[in-house]
Amino acid sequence: MPFPDLPILKYLSQIVDIFLVWFVIYKLIMVIRGTKAVQLLKGIFVIIIVKLLSDFLHLNTLSLMMDTVITWGFLAIIIIFQPELRRALEQLGRGRFFARSGIQEEEEQKQRVDAIINATNYMAKRRIGALISIEKGTGMGDYIETGIPMNSTLTHELLINIFIPNTPLHDGAVIIQKTKIAAAACYLPLSESPFISKELGTRHRAALGISEVTDSLTIVVSEETGGVSVTKNGELLRDLSNEKFKEILIQELVTDSNVKTSSPSIWKRREKTKNG
Repeated sequence: MPFPDLPILKYLSQIVDIFLVWFVIYKLIMVIRGTKAVQLLKGIFVIIIVKLLSDFLHLNTLSLMMDTVITWGFLAIIIIFQPELRRALEQLGRGRFFARSGIQEEEEQKQRVDAIINATNYMAKRRIGALISIEKGTGMGDYIETGIPMNSTLTHELLINIFIPNTPLHDGAVIIQKTKIAAAACYLPLSESPFISKELGTRHRAALGISEVTDSLTIVVSEETGGVSVTKNGELLRDLSNEKFKEILIQELVTDSNVKTSSPSIWKRREKTKNG
C-alpha cells in the first residue's frame, strides 16, 4: 500500500534541497576565495545584471550581445576557472570538499603557530629582519601576485631561509595562506598614518598598511633591535615577549578553545587600557 502524499515530507525535502545547494555554493566560494577567480565571478554577476536590465528596458541589441556571451560562457568558465575546478575536484577526491576533520584542522593550525614561533624566535635572536603576513578572512591575492609564487608547505626552516640577508627573497613580505607559504618578496601597502612613530621603518609601516586594508595578522622582526611586533586592524603591538607573542598567535590562529588562554584577547585589553 503506497504511503499517503504528505505535504510535510515535501516541505522537508525542499528545505534539504535548498540547504544542500547553498552548502555546495559556500564550499565553492571557499575554494576560490583569495584567487583571481573572485574578480572573474564578480564579472559574471555584472553580465547577468546587464542581461536582466536590457530585457527589462527592451534594449534588444544589448540583450542579444548578452545572450551570446552567456551562451558561450559555460565553455569560457571551464577554461578560466580551470585551476580552481581542479582544486575542487582534488578536494572532492580526498573527501575534504564536503567534510573536514575538525581535529585535523586544529592540528594544522597548531603546527602553523609552532613553525611561525620557532622561525620568529630564531630570527629575533640573530636580528634578522622579517615581515610575515598571515591571511585570514580577507583574500590577499592581489598582494601575493606582487611577489614570487611559492605555494610551499610552511616550515620554520623555510621561513628562516627566506629572510637570510642578501638572498633573492629576503626583501619584501612572506604571505601565508593556511598551511602554505603562498609567496615571498611581496609588496605591501605602506601606512600613511601621521601617528606612526618615526622610529619605525619600512617593515613596520608595511605591516600597519596591510592591517588597515585587510584582517590579516602581520609579524615584524626588527633587524636593528631584534624586537618582535604584531599588527592587526591598524593596531601595532611592539617588542612582545615570547609569552605574549605566543598568546596572540594562539588567540588569532587556533580555533580550538581548549588551547586558547582563559584571559581576554590582548587586543581588547589594550583597548580597555587606552580608554581607561
